[in-house]
Amino acid sequence: MAKAIMIQGAGSNVGKSLIVAGLARAFTRQGLRVAPFKPQNMSNNAAVTEDGGEIGRAQALQARAAGRAPVIDMNPVLLKPESETGAQVIVQGRRWATLRAADYGARKPELMTPVLDSFHRLAAGADLVLVEGAGSPAEINLRAGDIANMGFARAAAVPVILLGDIDRGGVIAQLVGTRAVLDPEDAAMIRGFAVNKFRGDPRLFDGGLAEIVQRTGWPSLGVIPWFDAARRLPAEDVLDLRGQAGGALKIAVPQFPRIANFDDIDPLMAEPGVTVEIVPPGRPLPGDAALVLLPGSKSTTADLAAFRAEGWDVDLTAHCRRGGHVLGLCGGYQMLGRWIDDPEGVEGPPGRVPGLGLLDIETVMVPDKRLTPAQGLYLPTGAPIRGYEIHIGRSEGPDRARGWIGTAGETEGAASADGRVMGCYWHGLFASDDFRAAFLARLGGTASGLDYEAGVETTLDALAAHLSTHLDLDRIAALAAEVTDRR
Repeated sequence: MAKAIMIQGAGSNVGKSLIVAGLARAFTRQGLRVAPFKPQNMSNNAAVTEDGGEIGRAQALQARAAGRAPVIDMNPVLLKPESETGAQVIVQGRRWATLRAADYGARKPELMTPVLDSFHRLAAGADLVLVEGAGSPAEINLRAGDIANMGFARAAAVPVILLGDIDRGGVIAQLVGTRAVLDPEDAAMIRGFAVNKFRGDPRLFDGGLAEIVQRTGWPSLGVIPWFDAARRLPAEDVLDLRGQAGGALKIAVPQFPRIANFDDIDPLMAEPGVTVEIVPPGRPLPGDAALVLLPGSKSTTADLAAFRAEGWDVDLTAHCRRGGHVLGLCGGYQMLGRWIDDPEGVEGPPGRVPGLGLLDIETVMVPDKRLTPAQGLYLPTGAPIRGYEIHIGRSEGPDRARGWIGTAGETEGAASADGRVMGCYWHGLFASDDFRAAFLARLGGTASGLDYEAGVETTLDALAAHLSTHLDLDRIAALAAEVTDRR
C-alpha cells in the first residue's frame, strides 16, 4: 500500500521543488518506489512527458531524481501565464482552456476530480508519493475551491510538512503566522515543519526553533543549510533565473515577460569558459556578446512587442552589424522571421505582425500544439542532439533550406545565408555535450568537456545526502499516511 506526504511552503519560492527532488532521490536510494506529484503548478517552464503531454519542469526533475520517466499524472494541472491576468490551463497534459484569473477561480473546483484521479494512478505504482504544494496555504483568500494545498491535502487525506525559508528573513513569522491564519481543520493536517536555506551556525537558531515549536505545537524535522549546488539544477521559477559569470565568451539572453523553457541555458551556464548574461527589462543588450540567444516564449507576439518597446531590436541590429551571432529557440525563432501570422487568434486578437526580419521565414500560428521528444544530428559536424518540441506554429521560408539539424531524412531549423543567424523549434539541445562543444567552437569559444547530464545526477545525489544529514528522514517516512481512495 502506497503512502504519501505533502510538502507545503510558508511562502512562495521557499524551496519546495528542490526539497521534493532531494527527498525523491534519498528515499529512492533506500529502495522505495517514489513518485513525485504536484496537483497544480504555475510555470512556463514545461517538460514533454513520455506519454505525450506536458508538465512542470520541476516535476520532470523530481521524476528523474526518483528514477522514473515523467508522466502527465505527476502534474495534472499546469497553468501557463499568457498575460498579467490570464493563463493557458493544461489538464493531464493537454490544453483545457485559456482563462482569466477570476474565471479560473470559478472553474477550479471542476479540476479536483482529474487531480485525484492522477494522484491515485500514481500511487498504484509507488511505495511513497511525495506531494508538492503551490505557493502557500497562508493565502487563505484562495482557500475556497483550493486544489493545490490544503484543499488537496484534506480531499486525499495526505499529511503535510510545512517548509519555511530563513534566508529571506522572518521565518518565525512565516511559520507561526501560517498557523495563526489557518482554520483548525487545515492546521491539523500539518504534522511538522522544517527550516530551509540556513546560512551560518544552525545552533544559533535553537531558540528560534523552540519558539516555533511552542507557538505552533508542531515538531521540528530539521534545519537545512544553504545548498549552493542547487544552481546546477534546472530552475523552474523565473524568479530563480540568473546569469552566470564565467569565461570570456559572453552569451546575452533577453528576459522576455513570458519567457518559457529557459532551462535551455542551464548547460551553457555550467560551462566555465562562458558568461551568460540575463538582460532584464530596462537594460540594453550588451555590446560585447558573441551570441544573443532569444529564448522560448509563452506568447510570442506579446513578447516581440515588449522586445521592441525595450529597444532591443535596435541593439540586435547593431549586434549583427558587428558580426555577432544570433540564435532563436522556439518563440525566439519565430520572432526572427519576417512575419508572424495568427489568423485564428491563438495568442490573442487575430492579426499579422512583422517579425525582426533576420531570417527569411514566416510563421503561421495554429491551435494544435506539438509535443514530442526529438533527436537528430547537428549537420555541420554530425554531433548528436537530443531535445524536445513544445510549441504552436509552423515556420516556412527560403532560410528553411539551410536547416541545421538532420532528423529522419528531414531538416529542422533555419539559418541566414552567412550562417550568423540561426533558429529552431527544439528545446534542450545544449544538454547534448558534443553539440554544445561544436556550437561554442563556431563562436570562438572552447567547451570544457563536461558531461552535463552526469553533473545533474551528481548534484541530485549530493542533494539527497545533504537532506539525509539535516532532515529526520525516518520521521518523515513515519509521518506519511497510507493512500486511501476517498473519491
